[in-house]
Amino acid sequence: MADANAAYYGGRDPLGRAGDFTTAPEISQMFGELIGLWTADLVLRAGSGSMAYIELGPGRGTLAADALRAMAKAGLQPPVHFVETSPVLRAKQREAVPAARWHDGIATLPTDRPLLVIANEFFDALAVRQFERTARGWRERMVANGAFLPGDTDCADEIPIALSDAPLGAIVERNPAAEAIMATLAGRIAAQGGALLAVDYGYEGPATGDTLQAMSGHAHVDPLEAPGTRDLTAHVDFAMLAAVAREHGLRPTPCVAQGAFLTALGIDARAAALSRANAAGADAIEAARYRLVAPEAMGRLFKVLCVRHPDWPMPAGIA
Repeated sequence: MADANAAYYGGRDPLGRAGDFTTAPEISQMFGELIGLWTADLVLRAGSGSMAYIELGPGRGTLAADALRAMAKAGLQPPVHFVETSPVLRAKQREAVPAARWHDGIATLPTDRPLLVIANEFFDALAVRQFERTARGWRERMVANGAFLPGDTDCADEIPIALSDAPLGAIVERNPAAEAIMATLAGRIAAQGGALLAVDYGYEGPATGDTLQAMSGHAHVDPLEAPGTRDLTAHVDFAMLAAVAREHGLRPTPCVAQGAFLTALGIDARAAALSRANAAGADAIEAARYRLVAPEAMGRLFKVLCVRHPDWPMPAGIA
């Protein structure tokens, strides 16, 4: 999965109608603007105007451009740092946010100020491991000859205690890359101040289930076909992210649905203002708002989690 996604993202712009999927920032400017205002509100209440704006996997730079425009209206113009390895996407990001600095990983991010980290649809693209309960016990799922097969090594130690007695055929997913990135960033935020906002589709574990999926041309396809040419993702375990952050000294918020989060931040009022300014585009604006917040669209499946330095205030939009 890691190798396939590295090849996939390294050679194309996968976003938009001509690509394979569309993310929230590409649906409407409202998403990025509200993230920017959320960031500004949290930073100003924390009294840390010297923070750095960090985005993990920033796509085309659309979210950052919209967020920074909103932040500027609140008097904040922080240095911008993108963690991105794709040369194709870096070129797009450079057009959207010319002043950004790019990093191949999180190790080179600033060490001299609080970090405000945005991870929108980032953790879902990190490689998962899957474990299946078989008649021989828990075995890791491997790929051989174009099919999933259980390995030979006993993997009971990888399974959360709450799931150890799951029925035969049950699948448990672990995401060691997500755990490691959250642990490192949590340690940095605990030392420097700041917060991390994760927005993604996922669940609050521990739970069983196979969530690995592949997208091509905005349709679900076989994840084992044509590796490196399709987007591979898996649902994010937000309870795991929160637990790792807590272990490293941060304070997680409750995990809330994206629809509730954006509604609490004022997306209805923003949509109304945009519609008044552009009456001809009112239907498209409403369609975008609906897609972002409706339970049957992105509003319920997508979740929002913030982990913050213990001295930082409770962020807006999260009950």
